[in-house]
Amino acid sequence: MRPNDQRPPKVPRSALADTLVDRLTTTYAAAADPEQARSMAGYMKDVAPFLGIRTPLRRELSRAVTGQSAEPAEADVAALVLRCWELPEREYHYFAVDYLRRHVRVCSSGFLPVLRQLIVTVPWWDTVDLLAAHAAGPLVAADQRLTAVMDEWIGDEDLWLARTALLHQLRYKSATDTGRLFAYCRRQSGHPDFFIRKAIGWALREYAKTDPDKVRAFVTTERDRLSPLSVREALKNL
Repeated sequence: MRPNDQRPPKVPRSALADTLVDRLTTTYAAAADPEQARSMAGYMKDVAPFLGIRTPLRRELSRAVTGQSAEPAEADVAALVLRCWELPEREYHYFAVDYLRRHVRVCSSGFLPVLRQLIVTVPWWDTVDLLAAHAAGPLVAADQRLTAVMDEWIGDEDLWLARTALLHQLRYKSATDTGRLFAYCRRQSGHPDFFIRKAIGWALREYAKTDPDKVRAFVTTERDRLSPLSVREALKNL
């Protein structure tokens, strides 16, 4: 499968995923709180329904679900996250993101179509930002050929793919490809959407912790192109 294949990936067969999803749906359903679910869905602009499980309890339940389970292979991770994404309630998506973050090291460049499917399906900042920094970032760092895919995503009409490209280096620190970071920010500097403008500022602000002078110089040079929001976010800690 090509790294930037846009066809929906098939769910691999995985006995491990079968076991974990069965445990997960039973465990989470028993902890559902309808009143809390309405509040959580409203906070997230009703992008998806919720079960109503607060984060601390959800993480505790997740540990019980995955406890004593075998170390997954890439196919197991792909099967688990894709099956979770087929479930409507957002907590299942959060479980998938957490599982992927924990096991991204077993995933190769061939996992990228799965990641793309997660990003563009029921997209919102609560999942996309974690997928960008903790999945896309490590995958690209492990295989530099995937920078070509990020170069495609930064110009994609889907703003969540573009946001992922902007944020994938968020945790790179001194390993950041500054030429690519600044080029991405410059390319999307005129984007009208809040989430892209915010991401530009966030990416710059994070890299400013490593090299504040470079970020300050970039913002000074590009100030007329960048939105006020991007500038404000980029310079917030400088």
